[in-house]
Amino acid sequence: MRNFLACLLLLPAPVMAQAVDHAAHQMPAPAMDHAAHGGMVMPTSTMKGALGPYAMSREASGTSWQPDATSHAGIHLSDTGDWMVMGHAKLLGVLDSQSGPRGDSMGFVTGMAMGMASRELPTGGTLALRGMLSLDPFMGKRGYPLLLAAGETADGVTHLVNRQHPHELVMELSASISQPVSQSGSLFLYLGYPGEPALGPGAYMHRPSALDNPATPISHHWLDSTHITFGVATAGFVHDKWKFEVSQFTGREPDQFRFDFDEAKFDSTALRLTFNPTTNWSMQASVGWLKSPEALHPGDNEQRATISATWAQIFDFGALSLTAAFGNKRLSDGESANAGLLEATWLLDTDWSLFARGEVVESGELVPEPGLFGAGDLTLGVVRDFPLSENVRIGLGGLYAFKFAPPSALAPYGGGPRGAMAFVRLVAG
Repeated sequence: MRNFLACLLLLPAPVMAQAVDHAAHQMPAPAMDHAAHGGMVMPTSTMKGALGPYAMSREASGTSWQPDATSHAGIHLSDTGDWMVMGHAKLLGVLDSQSGPRGDSMGFVTGMAMGMASRELPTGGTLALRGMLSLDPFMGKRGYPLLLAAGETADGVTHLVNRQHPHELVMELSASISQPVSQSGSLFLYLGYPGEPALGPGAYMHRPSALDNPATPISHHWLDSTHITFGVATAGFVHDKWKFEVSQFTGREPDQFRFDFDEAKFDSTALRLTFNPTTNWSMQASVGWLKSPEALHPGDNEQRATISATWAQIFDFGALSLTAAFGNKRLSDGESANAGLLEATWLLDTDWSLFARGEVVESGELVPEPGLFGAGDLTLGVVRDFPLSENVRIGLGGLYAFKFAPPSALAPYGGGPRGAMAFVRLVAG
């Protein structure tokens, strides 16, 4: 914990204050016609959520929630009988450069395509089906360079360090069914193979405060690394502004083979409580008991705890969204490590957006010496979007990342490591 706090102090105070002041991204659909990442924004404030009697705009990845004042971007297909169908796709071309002897440079293509279909049941409940595919496996099994990142394995033999692993080809195949039990309450069941259990905030690539940032947070494996889990069953209860849910899921992270489906074991458990006090806030606290999450350390179990808050608001000068999150993972051998994240996106108008992310982690994987040390990352970026049609936009963007750690830990990285990315993206929906 001492290393974690020391690294937190390394982040410049003015920059941290700026990140707090500038939240981020999407806005209520009636206010603007396009979200920052492009496409047609449906009036989701009038569409029913899949898990309960609330607006669809509250729903994020898996069964997680986000502020109601967050819009969904997507192409809405209306001529589908009893079904409501929506689709969204994003394609990214990235030039990545990470400095120093442990850095690397690489160009790669990534992206995802998502689809959702839902319909009302004769009982008044809702059936929803979701699918999501990723281009990540085509970038190569070692993923892309990202200093201070660690987690999973590239070859089944060694840890992947200073690189971000690619995600699975199939990121989600899920079904959920909900049933009202009162005017403001419902019960629901969510099944995914793969899917996302009730642990942590919504996955970073879906959070309104992170949608414009193409880099994975280095705190990913403390907060939301379970967002692709092969075997998830979640049962929950919704009452007005509250949601309580429990998941039984497979604790083992996906293996190095990104095109297949891993074995579903349902050997781990998670609990999550979510509260949306107003349309602008969503807060969650969760705890999970993961059975043998790391393939290279099969005898180690993990207890993970997270707490987070996301805020979204629209102003005359643009839309802001902010997420603050803290995570702790405690291994069965007694090691305990913390991570903190603060990220924001400021949508100035339908064409320009700024984003920032500050995070600190306690890690024992980045240097060969035993023990934990604190490390931090501060990222600043900008994106300019150009509409090609009503539902398609192209964007040009870039980011620069400052890396922080104690001098002894930074020595193998060449003293003052930095990271930069330039990217072009195409968004439909």
